[in-house]
Amino acid sequence: MRLTFLGTCAGTEPMPGRLHTSVLLEIGERLYFLDAGEACSRTAYLLGYDLTRVRGIFLSHAHMDHTGGLPNLLWTIRKLHGLSSFDGRVCEPITVYTANLPAWTAVTDLLSCTEGGFGIDFELNAQRLRPGLCLDTDTLRVTAVPNTHLPADPDDGPQSFSFRIESAGASLVYSGDMGSARDLEPLLQDPADLVLVETGHHSVEDLCSWAEVNRKTIRKLGFYHHGRAILHDPAAQLRVARAVTSIPVFFANDADTVDL
Repeated sequence: MRLTFLGTCAGTEPMPGRLHTSVLLEIGERLYFLDAGEACSRTAYLLGYDLTRVRGIFLSHAHMDHTGGLPNLLWTIRKLHGLSSFDGRVCEPITVYTANLPAWTAVTDLLSCTEGGFGIDFELNAQRLRPGLCLDTDTLRVTAVPNTHLPADPDDGPQSFSFRIESAGASLVYSGDMGSARDLEPLLQDPADLVLVETGHHSVEDLCSWAEVNRKTIRKLGFYHHGRAILHDPAAQLRVARAVTSIPVFFANDADTVDL
């Protein structure tokens, strides 16, 4: 499993060198997105990824810094699929996993207004996220757990999720935006090789203190979706992190890769 950080910034105003949140997973020949912040498709394509290999897009919640690049990602996949000069072709269904189907409808309505009415000759569908196992194949297993970043809708259930991703013996916990780091503990019943936590709503010290308490199940700690403290002085904040926890820790930057 290879992770590429396409965007590592929280929902701030535009920041130099950082885009909004999106992480690309490469699992064999297939690609999966964890969130789809601005320009995620452009970044992935220019880093050399064939976007016609995308098979799933997991949206932790519907806020713009996690979904703003979704229409363009789908539009770009359609564009590449139809180019005679491009070798890639979409050969398997693409599924968007989302807690907010009205937001998905808005995306498809927007795309229907683009050239050709967004006519496609491959399968694209949406699946409503529910707690529990949401994808289980011979190469990838994804479990979704609701978190407290957003209140549940009385009629439609949880609106924000965290994920555990497992492939070929490697495991990743991806926080999405969360109300508390304790939201992740149901995903840490078994140890995780990497836990990615967002810092847009939490201090480095608090997150590292929580991680240190749970160090038996966290082999490596990564920070992304950076808030202003890290954006202002990442070196100083990294020193804080390493003073609080003995777990190996890193701060992700756009275009960084991690192999698990």
